[in-house]
Amino acid sequence: MKTTRVLFVCMGNICRSPTAEGVFRNRVGNYPSLAHVDIDSCGTIGYHQGEPSDPRSVKAAKARGYDLSDILSRKLEYQDLETFDYILVMDKENYSNTIVLAEGNQNLINKVKLFLEYSENYDLDEVPDPYYGGEKGFDHVIDLIEDASEGFIASLLS
Repeated sequence: MKTTRVLFVCMGNICRSPTAEGVFRNRVGNYPSLAHVDIDSCGTIGYHQGEPSDPRSVKAAKARGYDLSDILSRKLEYQDLETFDYILVMDKENYSNTIVLAEGNQNLINKVKLFLEYSENYDLDEVPDPYYGGEKGFDHVIDLIEDASEGFIASLLS
């Protein structure tokens, strides 16, 4: 079976996209038919390159049974757009930055979606950045990501 490659994208790759990677990896593990899914995350800026996830993201994820400890920040590269089948972006600004990187290549642009398009229980377009907010923001991010993960898994299974 062909490997399906999924990439989660936010700005710095220390809060939202590594949380999405960890949650989605955990959820996919419940579906043996999705064993061929390869999951990664990155950010549109390289400011945190090589750093672990934000400790508040790690703490919130761990409280719900998700492990982010092996995820290090990296910057989105053009090669990622060619390599990954699905590029799921957390917000509109980073969606635009990802589209710009595609340099007008419609095949690459078609791979890029806002992750919350797969949400079934929230009427939001964007996963808000919890970086400058309080602890509850990190829990809300996980709520949104869990929901969109289930919706995206359903689309992969259909």
